[in-house]
Parts: sequence; C-alpha cells; structure tokens
Amino acid sequence: MSRGETTDTIQAPLILVQIACLIALGFFGLITGFFYAYSVDVMRGLDLIDAESAVSAMQGINLAVRNPVFFATFFGTPIVGLLAAGSLYLGNHKMSAGLMVLAAAIYFFGAFMPTAMVNVPMNEALAVIPLGDSAQDYEAIWTTYSPKWTFWNTLRTVVSLVALLFAGMALLQIGRKHN
Repeated sequence: MSRGETTDTIQAPLILVQIACLIALGFFGLITGFFYAYSVDVMRGLDLIDAESAVSAMQGINLAVRNPVFFATFFGTPIVGLLAAGSLYLGNHKMSAGLMVLAAAIYFFGAFMPTAMVNVPMNEALAVIPLGDSAQDYEAIWTTYSPKWTFWNTLRTVVSLVALLFAGMALLQIGRKHN
C-alpha cells in the first residue's frame, strides 16, 4: 500500500490472533479433560461402591459442578472458539477461521447439546431420588443410570477431543501460504 492509500479492511495483529487461538485451545482442552475424567475414573469409581452411595455421590457431584468455573468453561468454549475464529478471519487466516468455526460447531452439536438433552435430564431425575429409603431399589437405579450416562459422556469426550484437534489445526495453519 502506497502513502496516502486507505484500506477498508481491518486486520487483527498476528500476536492477538495467536493469543485468541491459544485461549480457545485451552478452553477446548479443559472441557475435553473434564469429560474424559468422568469416563475413565469418576464413573468407574462410583460403579465400584454400593449403589446407594454411588447415587448419593453423584447427587453431590451434580450439585458441586454448578459453579462459575465449570460454567465459564462449558458455556464459554463455543463462544471463545467463535471469537478466535473471528480474530482469525480478521487476521486474513480464512482456512484457520473455518477450522475454528468447525471446532466450535462440533463441540456445540456433539457435546453441548447432548449434555442439555441427555446428561442434564438424567442428572435431574437422579437428584430427586431420596436417600436412606429402604423402599428404593438403588441397585436398579444405578445400574440403569451409570451405563447410559457414561456412554453419553464418553461420546462428549470423543467429540470434544475432535473439536480440540480442529482448534489445534486452526492454530497450526496460521502463517501457511495456502491459508
């Protein structure tokens, strides 16, 4: 561009684009790790104890997970991914922007929505099970709940990992000539 010329495009500085991508990558990694821990450790551990204790523990976990740090990660991941995609687009990294949008969409439709449609309703149903009630068949409750919940959680884990990989590919594409 010669002196006196103006441009009507906004271009984000590379360092800001990289920071936005790293933040998005961090969010995708955090939520993937969160889901992963449940599938490989938490649910397996709960399956090893008596059913009433497992129901009680899961009720407590479901209350404890409702906190600002989890909410920021769970709800923020697709938003941060889209903000990073916007910075990539403004930085003229269109292929990377597309990959980041894809990462956000994969997470939203493959992890966020199943959480809202399957895992949360299951957790809400479990929350109303009274503890210490000899009339309750805790074994039947837990053996119905745990495998289905874990299946859907493992799906969320795998999908979140795929989204994380796409976010990583978006970061790696920055600066490539074909981008």
